[in-house]
This record gives sequence, structure tokens and C-alpha cells, in this order.
Amino acid sequence: MSGVNEIRSTFLDYFKKNGHEVVQSSPLVPRNDPTLMFTNAGMVPFKNVFTGLEKRDYVRATSSQKCVRAGGKHNDLDNVGYTARHHTFFEMLGNFSFGDYFKADAIELAWKLLTKEYGIPAEKLLVTVYSEDQEAFDLWKKIGGLSDDKIIRIATSDNFWSMGDTGPCGPCSEIFYDHGEKVWGGPPGSPEEDGDRFIEIWNLVFMQYEQLADKRVDLPHPSIDTGMGLERFAAILQGLHNNYEIDLFRALIGSSENLTGVDAEGKALASHRVIADHLRSTAFLIADGVLPSNEGRGYVLRRIMRRAMRHANLLGARDPLIFKMVPTLVREMGQAYPELVRAEPLITETLQLEEKRFIKTLERGLGLLEDATATFGKGDRLDGETAFKLYDTYGFPLDLTQDALRSREITVDTDSFESAMERQRADARAAWSGSGEAATDAVWFALKEKLGATEFLGYETEKVEGVVLGLVKDGEEVDSLNAGDSGFVIVNQTPFYGESGGQVGDTGIMFADGIKLQVLDTLKKADGLFVHQVEVVEGSVKADLALELEVDSTRRTAIRSNHSATHLVHEALREVLGTHVAQKGSMVSQERLRFDFSHPKPVADEEAVRIEALANTMVLQNSPVETRLMAVDDAIESGAMALFGEKYGDEVRVVSMGTAVEGEKAGKTYSVELCGGTHVQRTGDIGLVTIVSEGAVAAGVRRVEALTGQAAREYLAEQDARMRETAGILKTSAADVPARVSALLDERKKLERELAEAKKKLAMSGGGSAENTVRDAGSFKYMARVVEGINPKDLKGLADEGKTALGSGIVTLINVAEEGKASIVVGVTSDLTDKVTAVDLVRIGSAALGGRGGGGRPDMAQAGGTDGSKANEALDAIGEHLAAL
Repeated sequence: MSGVNEIRSTFLDYFKKNGHEVVQSSPLVPRNDPTLMFTNAGMVPFKNVFTGLEKRDYVRATSSQKCVRAGGKHNDLDNVGYTARHHTFFEMLGNFSFGDYFKADAIELAWKLLTKEYGIPAEKLLVTVYSEDQEAFDLWKKIGGLSDDKIIRIATSDNFWSMGDTGPCGPCSEIFYDHGEKVWGGPPGSPEEDGDRFIEIWNLVFMQYEQLADKRVDLPHPSIDTGMGLERFAAILQGLHNNYEIDLFRALIGSSENLTGVDAEGKALASHRVIADHLRSTAFLIADGVLPSNEGRGYVLRRIMRRAMRHANLLGARDPLIFKMVPTLVREMGQAYPELVRAEPLITETLQLEEKRFIKTLERGLGLLEDATATFGKGDRLDGETAFKLYDTYGFPLDLTQDALRSREITVDTDSFESAMERQRADARAAWSGSGEAATDAVWFALKEKLGATEFLGYETEKVEGVVLGLVKDGEEVDSLNAGDSGFVIVNQTPFYGESGGQVGDTGIMFADGIKLQVLDTLKKADGLFVHQVEVVEGSVKADLALELEVDSTRRTAIRSNHSATHLVHEALREVLGTHVAQKGSMVSQERLRFDFSHPKPVADEEAVRIEALANTMVLQNSPVETRLMAVDDAIESGAMALFGEKYGDEVRVVSMGTAVEGEKAGKTYSVELCGGTHVQRTGDIGLVTIVSEGAVAAGVRRVEALTGQAAREYLAEQDARMRETAGILKTSAADVPARVSALLDERKKLERELAEAKKKLAMSGGGSAENTVRDAGSFKYMARVVEGINPKDLKGLADEGKTALGSGIVTLINVAEEGKASIVVGVTSDLTDKVTAVDLVRIGSAALGGRGGGGRPDMAQAGGTDGSKANEALDAIGEHLAAL
């Protein structure tokens, strides 16, 4: 029972049998403590439970918590690989009581687990207690049967734990394992305590006080917090003195040996250990949403990765190697931590990409560094300007320069290096001066420079704690925002997505005791600064204030659904319409998705049906939506499509979803795009895709709009209700509505034709007032009539009929429409066209109707007018003209 996985499961099963809730490890990026860079202890996820800010539905818990110590105050990076028990990544086994059991039960549970379940001989164990904690001393004697010399009183803070200057605190009791006299070292508190004979394996914290500013008081509900390092405990159970010799590390180091061809011994031993340790922290950080960058957590990750890669180089590796170890790690730890399995492609891609870049950087940088220090000797110092040039021009970090020169005992002038860095910042500031948007955004650039980039945690979570770093109101930085104020808030880390790539910014709330802010929008400014547009509902906000940040989950869910559906619709458009389809713009909001694309003609109805069907086929697959990190050129070369108008750095997120079921791509990934937005976890989360409109937005550019999920369902339900209502009106079934409507339209057309014929016959029947009859106009017969309800296009036909009836003469017909406008047609029989033309006559009539011009042939002309009330005047004007000829 000494394998790491078995030790872990035994611990969790034991406490589960004793009434504890088994709580999954929280992410390495703390969501409830913005002051921490990484989760570094087992109690971190329960911090708010201990302080009373959070209530859970259990009072006992146990966990195996992922931890990283590689940045900030808890930084073990430089020791890793060279000591027996330092790691950047480790697992902390723990059991917790939130006001339930206390010292007696905690000690008894620990003692029985160690001696009964794990079978450690009692004589191999000794404990420490805080010097003033007589209760714990007596309990160890009673429960463990330990003699006085096996219970050591410690008076220092080593055995008194506190969360901070104020807050919960209490005495500790540490459990040690004795490796025996053959190993040098003394018990805790002795001059030889730094030896390896007595190794601490478990720390029990009895949280019984609250430290106030001026005094310490009893907690109303004393609690328990324990922590046992899994790697260290595994070494003890496996009879080892070095954590790197346990089964888990033997597997990882064995993989490193096979890939490098170098045995883990001598000088190479430390390098193998560094690679094995750093692979774990790298993989788990990437799985929890951290990606390498030049700032914040991403910078620490990059340092860890590059330190491992440097040691691979020292072992002779000249090609990417560490990424090939990922399957071994997943095999060893994937069952306990399924996020490793889920993120394996992303971990592999990210490592391989970083290794490729680092190898180029290392080769180039080491060569330049060698040239620059060729004449240097022991104790010399490299000037900061050269170090900065290596960093700024060739991407060679300062710490790598220092590490490469350390073996030759050459140092770097860091002061002049910082001076060169500041000069670069000043040049960048000057580049932002000007007018327009650049000048407006100058405040954000200055804040970005001062505060650094915002850590975006929204890929993994929708709720975290953040610390206020800056406030802006009316375009200027301010010290506070008060109730009723509108402004902008910048925090150190956020789950709120900033508007970019067509996806709208998140909304939600920020709050603390007596403080509430409504987040109206989130924007991205100055290359990585997330700016939250807020209204202060209650309280006052100042810098250094810790706030709970909570995204509007319902809105975010709808946005994610629409964004992922946009990718599916894009690929479906290409499959149905052709590969000429290219994105020309998009908008992803909570209400709908809008996608603009190049296409020379309207999308036919049957094409739209096919596009929608393909997208929904992918939805029904319910396949995982996978994200990888790749070099932008490699991503595009591999077939990933770029978003229109987006600017990409050297590294990009590649989002893949679905498996094609037909065509050339059958069996391959359906959609692969470069995208930094938020997406569903599986395509099935989209629910449904419904295209609601298609149309032109510019020459050669079309637009589709679609709905997903609940919005799509409601839209279809509304359409169905309308169909049923229509069926009821038509007194038929919904299925027969198209046929019934078609029949009604045919019947209407028939009736319209019959009505038009009737109107024409009525118009030419000779009825009406005296003015609407045939009369003489000089030497001409003149038929002049006002008609109503006649289609203007039928006037010429009626005029021809009038000409036939006259034999010789002039026909003038004026149709007055309902809105008061008029149409006029003049016909002249062929025997008279040499005396009078229809064009001249129609212009006279048109002028009387308030129109201008008119045209046609000598025997037939047509015009219009705005005032149909002057119809008789127009007829008379033409008659008078004829009489005067």
C-alpha cells in the first residue's frame, strides 16, 4: 500500500468513512484569495468557511489539494532539484472541521490513520505541541500512549498558526517520523533539527482563537485544519529519504532518461529531477487555465517551463523533448485528476510550442552572450545594456543570462539593466501621445504600465475575488468611487471577459460587506488591461479593497452558446456554399449571433436549411470543445481559420469542435478556429441552432443571424403558435396550411383578374357625367374620360379600345388613384398623327395635373400628376388645345 495513488485514496477513503465530505481539489489559481498567486496550502479553498464568510452543506471535509510554490512569498523554485523535499508542485492531504470536532477527535483520527491504516509503528512517531497547549500534550499521551520525551513543546511561532496579522489562529501539533540512528539529525527544537533523521509528515492546526487588532479572543466555533505532504509521506511509507525516489517520480524521471539517453546520476541527477518536478507544475497550471506570458502567473509558468527546458539542454537535448513526457504524467496522475486528461492536448501543444521558441532563443542568446563575454574572467560583470539588448531584441530573459554566467562566476549589472528597461517604457509612453483615440486611451496605457496586465480567469470560472488596483472617472484616475458614481474599476484578476473578437463584454456584480457595484460592461484596453465599467450602488470603493467578482452567469451561458454556434455556422457555410466563404465580421451577444461573410448572391432557402442542419448535427454530437495553444503561423498552416479584423500575437488559442461526418473532412475535426473568446464545454451545451434571417449588408457580403438554446426554442415555439393560429383561421390543419394558402392566392389572382376586366368594361361603357363623353374639339372627335380603380398599366389598352371605337380621333383617359395621384394616357389615331401628337397632348394634361413632362410615341403617350382632383381640368385643357388647332 505504498504507491502514491493508493496512499492518496486510502487517506480520502478513511476520512470519508469517518463522516467527511470528499472535496475535489480546487484550481491552482485561487478564486477566494486574490492576494495569493497560486493555491499553496490545503486550507486555501476553505478560507472563507473558516472566517465565516461562506457556509457549506457539510461541517467535515477532506481533500488532496494541488499546490504550487513558485512565485511570491512562497517560492521554492531555486531549491527544486537540489534538495530532497522541495517541489514547485505538490499535493497536500488534509482533513478539516468547521466548528464540528476539535483537538481530541483530530488527534485520534490522525493517530489511527497513521498506525492502523498505514501501519506505521508507534515507536517511529513523535509529535510537537505549542508550549502553552497543555490540552494537546495530555491528549497525545492519552490517545497515542506517547511518553513525555516523544511530545516536544515548541515555544516559537513554528507551532502557532495564524491566517494573517488578524483573523483565525491557533496552536499546532506536528507529527514527525524517526528514520533511526543511522541517519544524522536531532528532534525538533534541538541544535541538530535540520538533519534528515526526524521528518515532519503532518501538521494539525487547532484553530481556536481570533486575533483582533489589540487582543486575542476565543472563536465561538473552534475548527481543525491539517496538512500532510503526499510526496513526503509517500517517501516515508516507501522507506526512502528523498521524495524524488518515490514511484511517481521514478516513472517521470525514467521517461526523462529514455528521451535524453542520459542516466539520472552524478551532475545529471538534479537536471532530471528539475524536469520531472517542473513538468507537473507546468501541466497542472495549464490545465487550470494559466498559459505562458510575460506577466503575472503566466510569467511564473514560463520561468518554470524554461528552467526545465534549460536543464533538458544541459542533458544534451537539442530538439523539443519535455512535451513527450506528458502521456507518462497523465498515466500516473490522470485518474486522480481528470483535468489532466481533458487538457492533455493543450498541455502538449503549449509545451511543444514553448520548447521550439526557447531552443531558438537559447541558441541565439548563448551565442551572443558567449561573444559578449569572451574576454571575461571570474568576478567580472556584464553591463546592463548588453543584457537588455539580449532581452529586448533577442528575447533572452535576464534570469537566463544570469544563470548562464553563474558557472563562470560572472554577474550582471542589474541596475543599468533596469535603467534600460525604464528608457524603453518612456519611449512607449511617448508613442501614445497624439490625438483621437490614442490620446483618449493614454490613461489606460499609463495604468497598464503601472499596474500590469489583468489576470483573466474567466475561461475556468465565473466567480473570483479580486483586489482593486485602479479607479477611473471622467477620463482621469481617482482615489475612490462612491455611491451613485459611474466609472471604471481595474482589479488584479477577473472572471469578466473584455469585449473583443466580436464577443461582447461581460456584465455582473462586484461586492463586499456594505459595498455593491453593478458591472455594466467590460472592455479590453492597452493590450491586456481589463476595464470594468461600473455604477456604484452602495458604499465606497478604494484601491487595495478586496471584492467578490461575479459574472452574470445566465448571460455568459447564452454568450458562450452563441459564440460556439458561430464557429459551427461558419464551417457549415463553407461546406454548403463553398470555401470562398470568408468571415467579414461577427457579433456575439446574449441575444443572438450575427455572422457576416463573403458570398456573391443570396443564400437559397434549401441552402439555409442545409447549413442549419449541419450545425445542429455537430450540436447533437455533444463532442468536447477543445482549446490548444499554438504558434499563429503553425495554427493557420494546420487549417485553423482566423477571425476577421483580429490582431494576433506569436501565440494563439485554437478552438476545435465536432467531427465531420461527410465530405472530404469526414472523420476529421469539423471546426478549427483561432479564438480568444469563451465557449461551451461540449457542443451539446449549445442546445439548438436556428437561423432567423439572411440578407445583404454590402456588395458581395451577406449576413446570417441565428439563435441558440432557449432563445431558439422560444423563437420556434412562437413560430409554431403562429402556424397553429393561421391554421385555425383557415380552418385546416397546420400541415395543410401551405396548400390552403396557395389555393387562396390562386383564387385571389383569379378574382383580381375578373375585377380588373369588369372595371375596364365599366370604364369604357360610356357611363358617367357629361364631361366624360365623346365630344367635338374643333375638327377632332375627342373621347375624354376620368376612370377610377384601374391599374395604370391597363390605361394604354383602354386607350386603344377607345381609338377603335372612334375610328378617327383623340382619346384621353385619366386614372385617379386612392391617394389622389393621377395617371394620364393620350391616344391619337394614325390618320391624325401628322396634325397632332399624343406626346404634346399628354404634356398639356400632365401640367394641369401638377406633373411635368411625359413621353411616348406620336400615337400613344403617358404621364403622371400629383393632383388627381384636377382631372377634369386636364381633360378640358387638352380639348381647348385641340379646338384651337
